[in-house]
Amino acid sequence: MNIGQKLKSLRILNNMTQEELAIRSDLTRGYISQLERNLSSPTIENLELILRALGTDLVGFFSSLNEQEKVVYKKNERIPIYDSPKGVKEQLLMTATEPKKIEPSILTIKPGASTDIEQSHEGFEFGYIIKGHIELYLDDSKYKANEGECFFFKSNKKHYIKNNQKNNTSEIIWIEIY
Repeated sequence: MNIGQKLKSLRILNNMTQEELAIRSDLTRGYISQLERNLSSPTIENLELILRALGTDLVGFFSSLNEQEKVVYKKNERIPIYDSPKGVKEQLLMTATEPKKIEPSILTIKPGASTDIEQSHEGFEFGYIIKGHIELYLDDSKYKANEGECFFFKSNKKHYIKNNQKNNTSEIIWIEIY
């Protein structure tokens, strides 16, 4: 998939210049230009900022416009949205949700790795620990969750997840609700 080309088409469809999109997403015009020309790859956080400024979200962006109503989503249809050298990988589980304000994904965190700190934003977050155990950080508070347990919180706090295990990878079903 050509992310840069799709971003440019969406920007033009919204009658925005690169400068306007940069201002609305709190990024630079040069960065937007590099993304549109596929000279740079966006972080998930920056992509979310851009997509919100364009009136959509990750699920809407990666959905096919002609996609029929789906019931079953295959493992090989997952869309990789993040794969860091630090040991964190995230994939969208499905590309079309109703309402369009839900982003279900699967998060894989290697031993000792943690997600980037996500700044406060609107919405809620839900997670279910499929495998392993994690530490969830919300502002200055730390919570532990083990395999089979879940968590739910308002997204109005800085947050991140860490796998403090020495040998085992953790897997989490992660659902963002806007």
